[in-house]
Amino acid sequence: MEAEQRHNDQLPASVSEVYSAAANFWKPWLTDEAVSTLRKGGFYTQTVQPSASGPPLRIISLNTVLYYTPNNVTLNVTDPANQLEWLEEVLEMAFQNKEKVYVIGHVPVGYLPFVRYVAAIREYYNERLIEIFRRYSSVIAGQFFGHTHRDSIMILLDKKGKPVNSLFVAPAVTPVKSHWQVDSNNPGVRLYQYDPLSYSVLDLWQFYLNLTEANLKNVSDWRLEYVMTKAYGIEDLKPESLHGMVKQLSAPHSKLFPKYYNNYFVSYDGNKFCEKHCRVTQLCAIQYLDFPSYTDCISNEDTSPYE
Repeated sequence: MEAEQRHNDQLPASVSEVYSAAANFWKPWLTDEAVSTLRKGGFYTQTVQPSASGPPLRIISLNTVLYYTPNNVTLNVTDPANQLEWLEEVLEMAFQNKEKVYVIGHVPVGYLPFVRYVAAIREYYNERLIEIFRRYSSVIAGQFFGHTHRDSIMILLDKKGKPVNSLFVAPAVTPVKSHWQVDSNNPGVRLYQYDPLSYSVLDLWQFYLNLTEANLKNVSDWRLEYVMTKAYGIEDLKPESLHGMVKQLSAPHSKLFPKYYNNYFVSYDGNKFCEKHCRVTQLCAIQYLDFPSYTDCISNEDTSPYE
C-alpha cells in the first residue's frame, strides 16, 4: 500500500516532472493550450478531424488519478488543479459550438464491479463528475476508461432513469490480481467503430491473448474474443442499446450474463461462476453510477430477481 501511495503521489494538483515529461513527449501532436494544461495538471482537450467530410471531434482527456483514493496529495482538495471547473467550461464551449466529445481517462467514474460500496474515485469527485456528465450528456458521444484491467461497461442514466451515455472500461494488456480481485485476466486490446457524423459508438472488436497457452507454447497468438453487437445481439453501442442489453443480463437465469462475466476476465479460465451476490454487485455497478441510486440497487438485493 505504501508503494502504491508513493506512486500516486507523483500525480499532484500542480506542475510536476511527470506532467512536464508527458507534455514534452506529446508536444508535436498537441496545441499550445493543450500542452499548457497537460503540463499544469495532466489533462487537456483538443479537436481532431477523423475524416475530411465529417465534423471535428473534441477529445477531453481527464486526469482522474487526481481523484483516486490512494492519492493523498489531493485529499480534501475541492477541485484539484481546477480540473472540474475547466471541464465544465470546455463542455459548455463544445455545447455552444455544437461539437461532439469523447471523454477519456484512466480511473473510471462509478462503482467497482467486484466489491461493494467502493467508488473507483473518491465519492465527492464521483458525484461532481456524474452531475457534470448528466448535464452535458447531449454533447458527450462516448466515455472511455481503464484502470481495473477488466472488461466492463457502464450506462449513465439521467435522474429519470433514461440512458444518456455509454461508458466503456477496456481491459489491460497486463494481468492483475489482488485481495479484492483474486482472479486474474488475459491481456486484451480492442478496436472501436464509430459513426463518422454523430460519433456514436457503433461496435467494438475485442482481441485477447490466452496467457496460459502463450506461456506453455512460448508463442503470442492474439485472437478475436468477440464482436460486441454479435455477442450480445444488439444493434449498436448507443446508450439505449446497452440499456436493453443490461435488461437481458438482469433477467432471471440469463444466458447472456455468464458470457458477459467470462468476457469481464477476458476469457481467463472460463469456469468462473457468479452467484447472486456477485451478479447484483456487477449489475448495480453497470447501471447506477451515483451514490443514491447505487445504494438503492444494492439494498434491494433481497427482493431482486437475479439468480
